[in-house]
Amino acid sequence: MSQNNILKKVAQLDEDLFLKLFNGNSPVWIKNSALGFSKSGNGGLYVMLALGFGWLGSEQELQLLSITLLLGFLIERPIYYFAKKTFARVRPCDCLVKGAYIVPSDKFSLPSGHSAGAFLVAIILAQYFPELFWLWFAWASGVAASRVVLGVHFPADVVLGALMGSSCGVMAILLVGYL
Repeated sequence: MSQNNILKKVAQLDEDLFLKLFNGNSPVWIKNSALGFSKSGNGGLYVMLALGFGWLGSEQELQLLSITLLLGFLIERPIYYFAKKTFARVRPCDCLVKGAYIVPSDKFSLPSGHSAGAFLVAIILAQYFPELFWLWFAWASGVAASRVVLGVHFPADVVLGALMGSSCGVMAILLVGYL
């Protein structure tokens, strides 16, 4: 089987899974939950979180957390923008279905920036507050799933975004630990 055929089958599987997960007639509670998770994954919250820990945190540990978050995003954002432009995957709400619950901020789908950001933050918060590990990853998973439920990402977009964000978070943790 050629590589092109494998990629086509994976893309078809991704579309089929999207169509099973996205329902333009979802119950209000699912739509509202997805909107809430998605909004909690907007970038402005991360900036406030990093600056808040750095500014308000008098303990060195909280200041390191702030530095780690900022470094994580300094690593992740260029990779995200490069990948977004390189893959240039059309969003499902622009090619597969009509009626997404939100209007996306850009036109390309792969990778999911919300998923990348949420998993980056979850990895870093789990490093500093390990007792809340499950909370951080439940939240990040909710952010990622919300992007599919809202109709703006394919499942593979959020999985790759989560892997990218997690990797950047680990790299930031290692770099801050090394410094």
